[in-house]
Formats: sequence, C-alpha cells, structure tokens
Amino acid sequence: MKKMKSLLAGACAAVLLCSCSGTGSVQTTEKGTQWQWEKGTVVVKNPGRPAGQESVIGLALPKMEVVRVGFVGLGMRGPGAVERFTYIPGTQIVALCDYEPERAERCQQYLKNASMPKAAVYSGEKGYEELCKREDIDLVYIAADWLHHFPIAKCALENNKNVAIEVPSAMNLKECWELVDLSEKNRKHCMILENCCYDWFEMNTLNMAQQGVFGEVIRAQGAYIHNLAPFWKHYWKNGEEDKLGWRLEYNMRHRGDVYATHGLGPVAQALDIHRGDRMETLTAMDTKSVVGKALTEAATDSACNSFRNGDHTTTMIRTANGKVIEIQHNVMTPQPYNRLYQLTGTKGFANKYPVEGYALDADQLVASGVQPKIDDLNSHGFLPDAEMAALVEKYRHPILTKYGEMAKEVGGHGGMDFIMDSRLVYCLQNGLPLDMDVYDLAEWCCLAELGELSMDNGCAAVAFPDFTRGEWNKVRGYSHAYAAPADEAAAMEKAKAFTAALKERGAKEWAAE
Repeated sequence: MKKMKSLLAGACAAVLLCSCSGTGSVQTTEKGTQWQWEKGTVVVKNPGRPAGQESVIGLALPKMEVVRVGFVGLGMRGPGAVERFTYIPGTQIVALCDYEPERAERCQQYLKNASMPKAAVYSGEKGYEELCKREDIDLVYIAADWLHHFPIAKCALENNKNVAIEVPSAMNLKECWELVDLSEKNRKHCMILENCCYDWFEMNTLNMAQQGVFGEVIRAQGAYIHNLAPFWKHYWKNGEEDKLGWRLEYNMRHRGDVYATHGLGPVAQALDIHRGDRMETLTAMDTKSVVGKALTEAATDSACNSFRNGDHTTTMIRTANGKVIEIQHNVMTPQPYNRLYQLTGTKGFANKYPVEGYALDADQLVASGVQPKIDDLNSHGFLPDAEMAALVEKYRHPILTKYGEMAKEVGGHGGMDFIMDSRLVYCLQNGLPLDMDVYDLAEWCCLAELGELSMDNGCAAVAFPDFTRGEWNKVRGYSHAYAAPADEAAAMEKAKAFTAALKERGAKEWAAE
C-alpha cells in the first residue's frame, strides 16, 4: 500500500510538472476567464481587436464649451463630487441618480447653495438607464458601489456618453475588456477616477522623476492600508437580509487585491506604463483571513468557513523593461493609515508614508538645481527640511500651481479630488486627451483577478494581458496634456460666462419656489 501511494504521488507530481513546464489545456475560471499554463506561467486569453475598432491612446474629442454631467451613485462618494462640480466653471449638473430617491434629492441642496438650476432625478434599480439615454449629457460620473460600476459604465458608453468611474472601475478581466472595446468602438473617453494621482506629494514626485531627479526609477511600491473598522457598518446594504454590506461581502466572496488602484496608479504613471513600458507578470500572496472572517461571523451570528480574501495581500509585478512594482492591500488589521508611494531610482529615492521625504546625495541635489545648505549631505537619510522644501518648490507640478489653492478651499481628500475633477473638465473643454485612459483603467483594475489566479495556483506567475493590443510602446513617456495659453484663456472665458448665466437662471428658479 505504501508503495502504491508513492507511485500515485509520483505520477501526480509528474502530471503537475508536465502541465507547468509546457503548454497545458485551456481552463476557465468561474468569472469566465480562459487561461492555460505556458512554461510555468499562467497565461490568460488576450482577445484580438474586433474589426473596425482603433486604439484610443491619445484620444481627443472636439472641444466642449460646456460639460453637461449626470451623476450616478450618491451614497458615500457621490455627493462630494456633485458639490465639487458646482465650483468648476463651464459645467452643468443635468441629472442625479441613486437607487434611493431621497439620496438623489438631497444633492439638490448643493445646486441651491450654488444658485444652479435643479437637476432631473432618477432612482431605482435601473434609474441610470434613463439618465444615460438623455441627449443633453456629455459625461456620466459614476460613484456607485463596486458591483454597479461596470453595468452603469457599459450603459453610458453604449449610449455614446463619456464616462468617469470611481475605483475600482472594473472587477474582473471580462469587464476590463468590455470597457476597452466600448471605448474604442464608440470613440468615447472612459476614465478611472484615481484621485491619488493628484495628491501633492505624488504630483511633485512625478515631476521630479520625469526631470531625472532620481535617475532611472527601477523599483516602486504602492499600498492601500486602511483599517476600515469604523466604516464596515455604513456600507450600503441591499435590504434587511443583507447583514454584511456590499464591501465586506465582496471581500468574503473574492480573493486578491480588490482595491489596488490607489497604490498602483501613481507608480504606474512614474514608470510610463503603456507609454514605453508594460507590466508583464505578477505573483501574489496573501495571509489567511482572521479579521475578515471574524467580522462576517459577528455580523451574521454564524460560522464563516469560506472567507476568500486574506487580511493582507502583496502583489509583485515585473515590467518589460525590468522594473519591479510591489503593491499591498490591507483593510482589516489595526495599524496606521498607509498609502505608501515609493520610488527607488539609480540616483535618488522618494517615499510617502510613514515618513515623507526624499533622499539624494549632495552632487545629485546640486545637479537637480538645489544648493544644499549643509556640508556632507548624503543619501543615507532623508533631506533636511530646508533642502526638501527647496526641491519641492523647484519641482512644483504646474497642475498644482493652477488648482492647488482652490483645491484646498473646496476640499475632497485634502483637495486632490477637486484637482482630479478640474483636470477632467479642463481636458474636455480644451479638446485634449485625458490624464488617464481606458487602458490605465484596465491595467490597474485587473490586479484583482490576476492576483486571484496566482494565489489559487500556488502563487504562480501570471502574465498580464496587453490591453493596448501591442501599442504599449507607441507613446514614449507619460505626460499631461495642456492647451496653448491663448486657447486655454478663451475656453475659460466662455466657461465663466456660461456659469454666470446659469447661476442667474438658477437663482430665479429657486426664488420662485
């Protein structure tokens, strides 16, 4: 019997070795993703571009003098977005939609406060479908729960609307590919609302990296580590039978980094992802679930033996140009908030959380245009306050110069939400490519399912699909688009004139009530 067990074990090992070292049969996940082993790596199907479609890299649409917006999802994040848009000249909030009509109606108060006309209100499970059919909407701004991001975006794109989607914008590869195809087919923008790309440290550091302050950036780290203990009970619940709320339930049912974009987005820009480099393979690993499992058991008053997501997930990524990215996710364990952003370069280093600073030696600091005020400056520690302040001032990002002060007044995660929204409107009004396109969306969101594939197969290497379909090297270097000063001024003049007239009309309408 022992000999038979040994033979069976050897046979199983031989089959596993064969399937991992060569090309195995095609398998299909419960999400519908087809994959197979190729030389020890999990490779997912990379569908070709349908006939008649073209890339939307660098997509620029005709200038919009006015950006007419419909908001869908007015629970936790949506109301703040509505209020922010009342401060952006040349925008009109046409429609408000939420599953619960009361939440949509409450947002009318922001319009009243800004003397802007009332918006149409839609509600119910399919209310967004009627909103998307309106011909007087240019942009659908989606801030619903994760499971509704994709169906709303799909409906909007099918109705020839530009879309901006809160994160994560797509929850699996099928959704990523559908959004790519709809954006390409209908020639409409599909932007991921990754606000962390607009925070002060990230923007200034991106500018430094692009100007060579850190030499060649060869490694980057990003993270979303945020103990959500105070928030679990406040996520939307679908009726009395829903004891968990949508976010905890999603973590219970799915494995992987389900909220990767805060950490990945800013470092992907610094590494020129699909603008000269691409993410090629990842390996993911998670801890067992302790806190998540306990939360579920406490909420349901029953045993939970199938909590899928680990309390802490780490994903390692290697790019085509030999760079390495490490992304972490943890919303379960008690620890300080940490949205790590770290760049390791051949001539310098940048870090945010828990210590914010830069490390450069004296020669590199001088080469970067800042004269050190102390002797024997080296990169064994962070720059002193004076040198750091001088470096930040020299490399202050022009977008921060333009919107920073107003952003601090309006707010939204310290102002970065307002900067993100203002840049979106700026690009639409000036007919420019957006800062983030549908390929960014797909690349940053696909970590969830790719990581799940890795961990469900012994933490194996998993190949990234190429959402650009071979055009990741077409553009060399990430950049923000800007209009010529005269064109920018003309667009802003029209925007301000429109908003002044809109406020005059809105004031009269509210006074007549």
